[in-house]
Amino acid sequence: MLLLLQSSLSAIRNRSFFSTFSSSDEAASPSQFYSSASTFTTAPPLNTTMVSSSPAAIFYLTLLLVISSCIPGSFSQTTQATSPPTKIGNGYTLVSLQESPDGGIVGRLQVNRRNYIYGADIPYLQLYIKHETDDRLRVHISDAQQQRWEVPYDILPRDRPPTPSTQAIGRSRKNPITVSEFSGGELIFSCISNPFSFSVRRKSNGETLFNSTSEQSAPYNSLVFKDQYLEISTSLPKDASLYGLGENTQPHGIKLNPNEPYTLWTTDQSAINLNMDLYGSHPFYMDLRNVGGEAYAHGVLLLNSNGMDVLYRGNSLTYKVIGGVFDFYFFSGPSPLAVVDQYTQLIGRPAPMPYWSLGFHQCRWGYHNLSVVEDVVDNYNKANIPLDVIWNDDDHMDGHKDFTLNPTAYPQPKLLDFLQRIHSRGMKYIVIIDPGIGVNTSYGTYNRGLAKDVFIKYDGKPYLAQVWPGAVNFPDFLNPATVSWWGDEVRRFHEIVPVDGLWIDMNEASNFCSGLCTLPQGKQCPTGTGPGWVCCLDCKNITKTKWDDPPYKINASGTHVPIGYKTIATSAVHYNGVREYDAHSMYGFTHAIATHKALQALQGKRPFILSRSTFIGSGHYSAHWTGDNQGTWNDLRYSIHTMLNFGLFGIPMVGSDICGFYPQPTEELCNRWIELGAFYPFSRDHANYYSPRQELYQWETVAESARNALGMRYKLLPYLYTLTYEAHTTGAPIARPLFFSFPNIQELYGLSTQFLLGESLLISPVLDQGQTNVSAVFPPGTWYNLFDLSQAIIAKETQTVTLDAPLHVINVHLYQNTILPMQRGGLISKEAKMTPFTLVITFPAGATESRAKGKLYLDDDELPEMSLGSGQSTYIDFYASASKENVKVWSDVTDGSYALDKGWIIEKVTVVGLAGIGGQFAIDVEGNAGILDVSKFKMVETEHKFLNEMKKVGEEENKSVMVEIGGLAIPVAKQFTMSWTLGIS
Repeated sequence: MLLLLQSSLSAIRNRSFFSTFSSSDEAASPSQFYSSASTFTTAPPLNTTMVSSSPAAIFYLTLLLVISSCIPGSFSQTTQATSPPTKIGNGYTLVSLQESPDGGIVGRLQVNRRNYIYGADIPYLQLYIKHETDDRLRVHISDAQQQRWEVPYDILPRDRPPTPSTQAIGRSRKNPITVSEFSGGELIFSCISNPFSFSVRRKSNGETLFNSTSEQSAPYNSLVFKDQYLEISTSLPKDASLYGLGENTQPHGIKLNPNEPYTLWTTDQSAINLNMDLYGSHPFYMDLRNVGGEAYAHGVLLLNSNGMDVLYRGNSLTYKVIGGVFDFYFFSGPSPLAVVDQYTQLIGRPAPMPYWSLGFHQCRWGYHNLSVVEDVVDNYNKANIPLDVIWNDDDHMDGHKDFTLNPTAYPQPKLLDFLQRIHSRGMKYIVIIDPGIGVNTSYGTYNRGLAKDVFIKYDGKPYLAQVWPGAVNFPDFLNPATVSWWGDEVRRFHEIVPVDGLWIDMNEASNFCSGLCTLPQGKQCPTGTGPGWVCCLDCKNITKTKWDDPPYKINASGTHVPIGYKTIATSAVHYNGVREYDAHSMYGFTHAIATHKALQALQGKRPFILSRSTFIGSGHYSAHWTGDNQGTWNDLRYSIHTMLNFGLFGIPMVGSDICGFYPQPTEELCNRWIELGAFYPFSRDHANYYSPRQELYQWETVAESARNALGMRYKLLPYLYTLTYEAHTTGAPIARPLFFSFPNIQELYGLSTQFLLGESLLISPVLDQGQTNVSAVFPPGTWYNLFDLSQAIIAKETQTVTLDAPLHVINVHLYQNTILPMQRGGLISKEAKMTPFTLVITFPAGATESRAKGKLYLDDDELPEMSLGSGQSTYIDFYASASKENVKVWSDVTDGSYALDKGWIIEKVTVVGLAGIGGQFAIDVEGNAGILDVSKFKMVETEHKFLNEMKKVGEEENKSVMVEIGGLAIPVAKQFTMSWTLGIS
């Protein structure tokens, strides 16, 4: 029944629908508004008791309200008003509305008067509104007469709007209604008929989240919709804090900075370029506001792959898009974590990551032969620095060609012997694969691709470009045949070299040439000398088509270069006639999908893919690194900004090249970078071909910093892995801004020099040269130094504290009310994973009653999925409570058989924030109090040292100690309860 406008009858009864009526409204029966837009009439205000009396009444009366009130009158009376001459277009008028079969609302918009700046206005538009969930609203605007390009529904699965049709186009109504509203869940959609604009409000507090109305004095236009120029804006309160709109390097921090350029067009230019379009396109932002001391966050996605400029002025935001449609999704939050949850529910949850991927990775462009790689692995082991994964850039390839081995530098027998040795220890091996396929008739991958017709075309022939192999063709990953061919090539290569993951690079797509190119006659290309990225093909510019030279020039590369510069010509053609112009920014995304499918098909194992270019939904398939940075203190700082942004984009497995990709880091900088980089979700040292060697053992001081920081990371692997499970199931970022856990504290909204891992682990790195201390912000509560839990900081309110940070020290603090599972660590994650557990339990110093909680997820990380119920995973919730009388710690285990088979135990429990331990101690495991030998337990009490002096609670001086209970052997797989008297004072 059409009543299923949102979800269930009970849910609908709790929703309010409102409308504004004209004075001449007349009643209508349901049959009148089912027929067509031309037969709608308006209805009088309804008695709300009628609405709640029955499901049928709810549907008929509320739909009558919504549809009838939106029907405008004849627009001929109002189209005489003209926009200021500086504005583009005269807007649209809403001329009809009707309910759609899927429970949404479909409207028709008609242009008020055409103008021809950036092309002619599209005369009729289709408006589609639907509350897809209680916390997600969709507003879709497209051409009403023909289909336009959209992100393919099979690539990014979602509901389709009704197919545009010419029915009822141009029909208008008398008695115009100027405002209407459509409510569902937490969001309310409102529209004004002429010139058409819409707003989205929050039901709970009435706050406007998005408002496209353009006043005469506004610096932006009403709705503009042309073939190659779409514009829409929203006003914003000046105190709104915005985050997102990437990928770019934001020098000022994680908050968007007014009047800086935000251009989205995937481009191969290094991350050292500030405020420019980089490798990914993510037209999503989060808006965080503080209303009366309470935080409210919401998210806005424009699902569009075309190039765009987004102009943020502080009090408004304007989209200027060169194609596609307006497909907006609004996410109500209201917490930042809820926004990312709702966003990733739509675009796809982050991919499950193998356990080993959380270990440390080493790479370099310039490992010229296998013996160099072997030495790197040996030297890490000799230096006692953890290392899980060794990488090859394209040095292993034969002539830079994908899926090949250099028979001299990387002979297969010796490489297989090396892989057997590192695999036996638990180490992994990953190589790079670029999308460009070398044009070479002796190259099997190329010949098979030609035979299967898998390449992007120009004038019916494979489009010719140049990348590292020289002349290349680019696979068309929108073509199902290409996906199959790519999977077969991955399989063939894996039979030669059993790699453990793939690194997909240069997939913006990058091209060393521009325009339409041919192979040069009578000369070698490339020459084999020089840097290799100088174009040597014979090329000519392409300006003859509207795809290569659109009327509106986005701020590409910060200088309005042609959008086809150094990439695939935008008039080139993909499968089914799709233009590169439309699909360009999705290339890396489709590359990742094909690679994920290929790896998963090999042995049914969990894939690991690292991609440089990303798009909406890429996190469902791949991790990301932030590209070509430089060994500078500024780049060290910027790495935090970009990492936190990608958590918002649903790509939580992210990190920057530690010590910098471009030359050259100082010894001090590399010390500080590994201290920070050890706490990136994805932790890898990578350097440029021309850089001096910068593996962590190259300097003894850096090696010491690495042992300290990575040593702690490897103890935290179970916590980090549990965060990847949380990311996979809820979208939660692994690395988060502090306002995710403390959203009401406005001082944290722009904080970009510290971050959290999960809810409660605070990382405070040194980011400036020559510093041996760091000013760190601490939200209210008790924070314990993770490297020495006897040291703590009490913040009665948000305060800045100066912390000691000598060269080998990074400050990491654990917040109160947390239970943190840790292990002993090790040099390889496989070994560290099997060591006994310690539970660290933090209570606030000075509290009279307190609770703490934590969680732990364990599984066979070779399995494709992270899930419970398969017998190959275990999930544990840990709880603790403390009072003046007693302390209690207990667990709740789900699917314990996997952990039981592995034999994991808890050997130690450390509780901080207590008054002490004494009296009766008791422990039982699954109801059996005698299963453990209490005589073997060891209890140590250490008094806390506070960096900032303890305050009195009431009239007594507060005492706080750390209690360590060792000698335990509690099976992780079994539910236990531990208690003792004398808790916190």
